[in-house]
Amino acid sequence: MNHLNKPTLTSKECDLAREPVFRKLPKESIDALRRICRVRTYRAGQTVIADQDEPGFTGCIAEGILRMQKTLPDGRQHIVGLLVAHDMFGRVLHRRSNFDIEAATDARLCCFDRRALEDLLSRDPALERLFLVNVLDELDAAREWIILLGCRRVSERLAAFLLILCRRSADAERVVSGSNDRIRVHVPIGRADLANYLGTRAETISRAVHALADEGIIAILDPHTFDILDLPGLIARAGNGDFGLNRP
Repeated sequence: MNHLNKPTLTSKECDLAREPVFRKLPKESIDALRRICRVRTYRAGQTVIADQDEPGFTGCIAEGILRMQKTLPDGRQHIVGLLVAHDMFGRVLHRRSNFDIEAATDARLCCFDRRALEDLLSRDPALERLFLVNVLDELDAAREWIILLGCRRVSERLAAFLLILCRRSADAERVVSGSNDRIRVHVPIGRADLANYLGTRAETISRAVHALADEGIIAILDPHTFDILDLPGLIARAGNGDFGLNRP
């Protein structure tokens, strides 16, 4: 890793008790994690973990967005996943990474020494369960991505992607329960990266976004922020599933 990809290490501690993924752990488990935690900050575009690298850490995103991507033998790069605040990244009990993990935006990460973490997992059932649940969440995300790619039209893929973001929105529970009439979602990457992720071109993404707006399904607040005005309409446009957001 060259100096341009070296993270900034800080003495600032991650408030693990406030991180949703950790806050239900017993205090002794959080204290044990805090002792092996180090904060790393990355600028947008920096590599966090390289494909086939053997990182000495795994962690949780405190702020920012990471993208997982794979470089094909012909040099083409495909984004295969996006990780947002509070998501976990990296592998335990497995040495090599199978993807590049890069900072899509400036990011602050809570990183744990991998060997120390593996030792903790062997002694702490609550912590071991948390990481098992995280693996299952990753499998669910992979299944969602397969469904998304199964959409034949770009407009369907975009609708499916927005539904995934809706489900992660703080507004989603209120909307599904009928106590609110819209979900506000923020697309954390630019059109070029989104086009790469959805297997198309940036111009096609722009047309699909404006088509959804013209139909009254979404309102465009800025290039990255949308209000979902018609959730059933968005679900219908996705076609292949409601991603857990269909009304009862």
